[in-house]
Amino acid sequence: MNGVEWAGNKLPHPFMIFVYLAIFVVVVSWVVGLFGVSFEDPASGEETPVVSMISTEGLQFVLTDTVTNFVEFPVFGLVIVLLLGIGLAQKTGLIEALMRKVIIGSPRSLVTYAIVFAGIIGSWASDAATVIVPPLAGLIFLKLGRHPLAGIAVGFASVSAGFNANLLIAATDVLLSGISTSAAQTVDPGAAVSPLDNLYFINASVFMLTVIGALVTEKIVEPRLGEYRGAGSGGEIEEVSGTENRGLRNSLIATILFVVVMVASILPTNSPLRGEDGAIFDGPLLSGIVVVLFALFVVIGLVYGITVGTISSAADVPRLMAEAVVDLSGLIVLFFAASQFIAYIEFTNMSTWLAVAGADFLQSLELTGLIVIIAFIFLAATLNLLITGGTSQWAIMAPIFVPLFMLLDYDPAYTQLAFRIADSSTNIITPLNVFVPMVIVFMREYDEEAGFGTLFSLMLPYTVFYFASWTALFIIWNLIGLPIGPGVFQDLGP
Repeated sequence: MNGVEWAGNKLPHPFMIFVYLAIFVVVVSWVVGLFGVSFEDPASGEETPVVSMISTEGLQFVLTDTVTNFVEFPVFGLVIVLLLGIGLAQKTGLIEALMRKVIIGSPRSLVTYAIVFAGIIGSWASDAATVIVPPLAGLIFLKLGRHPLAGIAVGFASVSAGFNANLLIAATDVLLSGISTSAAQTVDPGAAVSPLDNLYFINASVFMLTVIGALVTEKIVEPRLGEYRGAGSGGEIEEVSGTENRGLRNSLIATILFVVVMVASILPTNSPLRGEDGAIFDGPLLSGIVVVLFALFVVIGLVYGITVGTISSAADVPRLMAEAVVDLSGLIVLFFAASQFIAYIEFTNMSTWLAVAGADFLQSLELTGLIVIIAFIFLAATLNLLITGGTSQWAIMAPIFVPLFMLLDYDPAYTQLAFRIADSSTNIITPLNVFVPMVIVFMREYDEEAGFGTLFSLMLPYTVFYFASWTALFIIWNLIGLPIGPGVFQDLGP
């Protein structure tokens, strides 16, 4: 871990990584272009050259398309729209109240399971869960006479290592599917990865990871820590108030009514929300799922905010949404650099060229089937130690691996799912995770000597068991022949 920390600290900010990658593409495309390299485009079957960025055509592309690359970045609009809704729900206090309700209201014997479950499904609230769950879990453990560091550990592990599992469509699904779609369209212009394409698998993952996370905590982490003898009290747990309970109740009612309306709207075979021939999965409802989710979060956020008083006038709604957007400013800046890198590698045809070359190489080695995806999971998990942030890492890897695996007849949704398993499992054992310093501060409230070593020693069991069990579930899922999402099925073979 010292080596990982040393190497990781040498890496620049993710924004600069994409800038350097863009420069790298410019230089390499120029060098490759000098040799007149070309390949057969799998989409058109035509001989396609690698285009140099250092050319008249390349210069014109930079001058005329930089703004377009940013504005039309597939992830950009989707994330902003969805997080406007989630941000409203978060700023009204709905998310925090819901988490406290789930955790505090659970029986003593099920507290650990409730914390893991709440942390995993809390990923739909993005980074909010990482700030809320670990300290709350530590405080609950302390009040129950258990070691508070174990509570913080299971809280952090459930939120970060279980980040890519959920029962709902989260911002992560939108982000990753947008990047996957961009990468897939370099091979097939009509290809698309929906935010729903991993839904069945990530739903099942929630329950598996909940059990494993709780068992790792109670059988490995807590026994290792022993009895807590510190003097820290951690303050008082804030119970869910009567007003907050009414807000949660009203939000639940609003959610049920919203779902009923949506179901009723799509049931008629001639519903405008259905696609051709009455198809549901290929209809406008699912293709516009981001707008549907935005509307849902706005509705429940409004209902909760009005009930508890965090929304007292119409002007509060745009104000709270604006506060949520401010929290996204760093992500928006990152999107600018990422969008240019992806645009450059697509413009030069380098991603498709590398994909074709890589596919040919793997085929020559006769490495196909499930074993290739498993190897990819290990590769992505290793890279995640140095390139943190699922979106950033996938934006780097997707333009290469999605087209490559598509040429080997893998559905891009499977490649994306394999990446999600690797990305989540190792989030908690890299010092480059931006939340690691924050979690250490939480731990020092109960142990003044706690540091990186303390945190990583507690996180390692979660990483090992999450990674092993999640990969095993992926293998079993394929061998049984289950779809990973609505209409997404593929037999990868042995």
